Amino acid sequence: MIRRHWLLAAAAMAAGPARAQTAYPSRPVTLIVPFAPGGIADITARTVAQAMGQSLGQTFVVDNRPSAGSIVASQAVAKAAPDGYTLLLMSNGNAVSASLFKKLPFDVIKEFAPVSTLGFFELVICVARESRFTSLRELVAYGKANPGKLTLASITVGSTQHLAAELFKARTGIDAVVVPYKGSPAVLTALRAGEVDAGFEILGPTLPQITGGALRALAVTGRRRNASLPEVPTAIEQGVASYEVESWNALAAPAGTPPAVIERLQRAAQEALTKPEVGQRLAELGVRAQGGTPAQLQDLLASEIKRWREVIAVARIEPQ
Repeated sequence: MIRRHWLLAAAAMAAGPARAQTAYPSRPVTLIVPFAPGGIADITARTVAQAMGQSLGQTFVVDNRPSAGSIVASQAVAKAAPDGYTLLLMSNGNAVSASLFKKLPFDVIKEFAPVSTLGFFELVICVARESRFTSLRELVAYGKANPGKLTLASITVGSTQHLAAELFKARTGIDAVVVPYKGSPAVLTALRAGEVDAGFEILGPTLPQITGGALRALAVTGRRRNASLPEVPTAIEQGVASYEVESWNALAAPAGTPPAVIERLQRAAQEALTKPEVGQRLAELGVRAQGGTPAQLQDLLASEIKRWREVIAVARIEPQ
């Protein structure tokens, strides 16, 4: 009898670690977002996090820590315990920061474990309603015929919008002036006032200005036409070869997080993104819900770092 009790106790002890591993998550998970509340990234994070929490049976707490280059939020996650309870909302901003800053307090490739992409959203190249330009071809033709006279608005230097404008110059071979503004409202105001010829902005927040008639969309920057503006062709369709720019959001954990935890998080993210209410909410923001494997996210991050490093070099943007 004593031997039987001993064997049962030993079996229970051996099963203990296995139970602990399968119990993840056993407490709330914190998702650190490098952007202020209310924007596309924040709403995407909250929408997906809520659905993942329902799937995993735990609360996901969104912690907003905005800063230049997503550095503050990224550093907090890089230094967090690799146990799956602190996650990062990663974005193409992380890829840009790798070359935009002289030195980061973390290695964006080595110090994060990719989980899954969450969504992609494109930019729009637009002009004022009264603009002389009715197509992207006309805009490019003017830029080529009038070196240094075409003005392109974007938000701050190093932003996706700013680098998209610089990449546009490189792909078309035009000599244009990129004018950075402090924020999207200032860009839209400058466009409507005729201070600049064209602007590069995220499509979702700009859509009401376009559908309301204040602005005219010349092109979208994705690989395919956007469902919200099916009549607006892509830049590639209008002769700008290999010009494709999409912002994206993804989930990442600290490097060293157990593979079983990464797998569980990835499955929960995939499940969340397939829910109709999640897809609909993201679509309202102009975001195309799209998950992926950790390997796919790793490849995306590496390719984005390489691409934006080249754009930053061509544009002669001095690292900060």
